[in-house]
Amino acid sequence: MRTNTLRYIQSFYETHPALACTRAPVEAAVGAVIACYRGNGKVLAAGCGGSMADAEHITGELLKAFRLPRPLDAGFCEKYMELFGEAPPPLEASLPAVCLTGSAAIMTAVMNDIGGDCAFAQVALGLANPGDVLIAISTSGNSRLLIPAVKVAKAKGARIILLTGRDGGKLRALADICVIAPAQETYLIQELHVQIYHLICAAVEEEFYG
Repeated sequence: MRTNTLRYIQSFYETHPALACTRAPVEAAVGAVIACYRGNGKVLAAGCGGSMADAEHITGELLKAFRLPRPLDAGFCEKYMELFGEAPPPLEASLPAVCLTGSAAIMTAVMNDIGGDCAFAQVALGLANPGDVLIAISTSGNSRLLIPAVKVAKAKGARIILLTGRDGGKLRALADICVIAPAQETYLIQELHVQIYHLICAAVEEEFYG
């Protein structure tokens, strides 16, 4: 990681001492996502209920500018100009990210034809590749939709980052990196997850655009 990235992480923990127990796994998670992008991979994210909203939130922070300006790649701008004779629209550089829960059509097709527990796993089978990262979010660590998806993504060569709470549940043993929010109640775990994944997204952005 670059010095500015490490400095950003240090600054966060100086102002959030209650989350000090998450520092080592968060730094590992940031490193895993950076390595994923340096290897031309993508980030997948999934969760249920409120954690589904968090998964969509994470992909949104990665797909467009979060804290920092993200100028478009000069090569892309040149190609766009060559093809269309005009400058591209005022877009922001993007870090590839896909939410496994983003399509009602595939979710309901799998629920109807295969079984509800396979809804995320089927999408993971189609999208996960070696070098990708799956961010799985479960406050209990026992989501019955996430467990098969994590297994499939892992079998396809993706690294697994788990955001969870309490004792990490069944998913803890399946994760490559496990970030446990120091709380017991679901809503409190979710509130801490927002701070944690904002840190991860901000640090990754700092690495590439800072």
